[in-house]
Amino acid sequence: MTESNRPLTRAERDLPALTVLALLTVGPRHPYDIHRFVVGTRKDFVSGAPRSIYHAVQRLEAAHLIEPIGSEQAGGRPERTVFALTEAGRAEARRRVFALLATPQADRTVTVAALSFLGILGRDDAVVALHARVAALDAAIALAAADLAAASEVPPILLIEAEYDRNQLAAEREWFAGTAARLDSGELGWLPT
Repeated sequence: MTESNRPLTRAERDLPALTVLALLTVGPRHPYDIHRFVVGTRKDFVSGAPRSIYHAVQRLEAAHLIEPIGSEQAGGRPERTVFALTEAGRAEARRRVFALLATPQADRTVTVAALSFLGILGRDDAVVALHARVAALDAAIALAAADLAAASEVPPILLIEAEYDRNQLAAEREWFAGTAARLDSGELGWLPT
């Protein structure tokens, strides 16, 4: 799986839709079950639930990424439509997680969501995505360092936020490089297939 260094689209950063796609990779569910999982596992990056989950289901169904496969009704509860991924939906879920992992984002929430669903990628694709992110972070760190060096005439106190940003990038790079190395070495195990 490859990904260019392009800005991510709004759809790629749509965390409720990503959550629906990712959770359907393990099997069919109805939207309320997805909502309960989000709440139960504290997937706090999904804002506006349950409404955002239901809207995501509508968008994904219209895009033919998911499809209804039946319904279920328990006790006196309302009938609920059960959805499953289409093959296009499975590929899109993997593509989105890969893109979010490979591309550094200013919004930490997007990164947390992508890491939350890392397991839907194959191990090899996950390693490639993490290495791509490390390379992108290396470029961003080099640019930040060059910008700071070019501003050598400016009093350092006026550049403190740029120094902070550069150090944040360096810390993120260290973590992602370490995680990729743990996957490469087998220290960080993968899900059984």
